Amino acid sequence: MKPQLLILLLLVMIHPVFPQSTIDVPTDTQQIFKILQMQVDGWNNGNIEAFMQGYAQTDSLRFASEGSVSYGWKNMLDRYRKSYPTRTTMGTLIFSGITVDFVSTEAALAFGTWKLHREKDEPWGLFTLIFKKIKGEWRIVHDHTSSGK
Repeated sequence: MKPQLLILLLLVMIHPVFPQSTIDVPTDTQQIFKILQMQVDGWNNGNIEAFMQGYAQTDSLRFASEGSVSYGWKNMLDRYRKSYPTRTTMGTLIFSGITVDFVSTEAALAFGTWKLHREKDEPWGLFTLIFKKIKGEWRIVHDHTSSGK
């Protein structure tokens, strides 16, 4: 088979798998940034529940950090409450260097840096979030957060 014919055949076969994109990059990116800002605002107001509204409220929500993985929105909420029991331990959250890449019309990957300003320290690290469009709304379905040294 000629290479040109093979390439044409492959393109015809692939096209139905990847239909015309319906991603509105500026709008969808803006919606994801709005969720991240809502999280920062909730955190900085001492409201972990408001921070958690950016996550899909499902049992399959995955959170990976400190060498362990946990599943479920309620488990993640409980973990945050245990790790940050007071306004002092929460500090002031800052996200920076955020990039958003769309994997498909229904999935996006956000990558960035987080930092907490607290009285005695300033922990920081990186995060990778997978967003999924659920019922027309972007929500985080996977969070992998690491700590810097």
